[in-house]
Amino acid sequence: MAPQDQTRKAAADKAVSGDASESESLDISARLFAWYDAHHRDLPWRVTPDAFSRGARPDPYRIWLSEVMLQQTTVEAVKAYFRTFLEKWPSVEALAAAPAEDVMKAWAGLGYYSRARNLKACADLVARQGGRFPDTEAGLRELPGIGAYTAAAIAAIAFDRPAAVVDGNVERVISRLYSIETPLSEAKPEIRALVEKLVPQKRPGDFAQAMMDLGATICTPRRPRCMLCPVREDCSAILSGDPERFPVRLPKDDKPLRRGAAFVAERGDGAILLRKRPDKGLLGGMTEVPTTAWTARIDGATTPDAAPFPADWRRAGRIGHVFTHFALELEVFHAHIKGDVADGHFWSLAHEISGEALPTVMKKVIEAAIPGATKKRPH
Repeated sequence: MAPQDQTRKAAADKAVSGDASESESLDISARLFAWYDAHHRDLPWRVTPDAFSRGARPDPYRIWLSEVMLQQTTVEAVKAYFRTFLEKWPSVEALAAAPAEDVMKAWAGLGYYSRARNLKACADLVARQGGRFPDTEAGLRELPGIGAYTAAAIAAIAFDRPAAVVDGNVERVISRLYSIETPLSEAKPEIRALVEKLVPQKRPGDFAQAMMDLGATICTPRRPRCMLCPVREDCSAILSGDPERFPVRLPKDDKPLRRGAAFVAERGDGAILLRKRPDKGLLGGMTEVPTTAWTARIDGATTPDAAPFPADWRRAGRIGHVFTHFALELEVFHAHIKGDVADGHFWSLAHEISGEALPTVMKKVIEAAIPGATKKRPH
């Protein structure tokens, strides 16, 4: 092994064992800052290093909103939703004053709908407490929908508190930096402890964002651009010649497949029959067309005789959708009907459908029956 490689491996081994010096951690953060200052991503909720140096400070409301949206969702998917929310509700007080149904409609398509319910509950509480977010991890953890990661991210980015912010990008960077052989599902406490040792007292918010940017743009899951990495001299995974092996993952279990049926009832004027799901549970509080009683654990009926009312149901195809813990197939049936609305249902006019709180799976169902129905239409 070359002397440089021996030095790098020794440094990595010391970090994993907890013997890394403060100067070594500061050296890593200094090189990371130099890279971040030049190559940071421009994000609509972010205060850039240049703006920060000129006195601009992050808005805790924007940081909180973005972090809740970013949970298990990509940055690119979040940007448009974030801008829409800011246009509708530019402050936490404005969001608290909004009807919950309007918030769910604005969230539709972003997924993981319990986040939207918690978002509204959190806004309500913060507004009642004067509109100011707590500036510590402990205080933030007391708010609805804010767990350990989100509290650390808000504390670091919004309030510049030294906090260990560990998302999927950071897990990947640390796993490679120290060649962590423990499977990721079991290595999270080890990774967090290593991040805690690296967090500097100065610019901890920028450190958190730099680590996330590094994982998102350089230390990517596939084909990482190691030659451009600012901390490559400290990365022990480079020695292995296969950085993509990290983080180590256990084989995934196949997701169970659930089946059911969905019924798209259309009125003569193009209105579609909808209903609201219960507030708790999968897709809680969202809007749907009638379906059979499928869940994450059981199948629902798949034939037209399971419809909530009789009609000339015609098969319109089959759609598939993947949830976190299971996959779903729905047989789609379509009928033109007249008469009264069934109890617990309501008609949504053709020009209103695009604004309903329809989760993605329900948009797929309606599109299978009536192509283009969920697209925005002129009134």
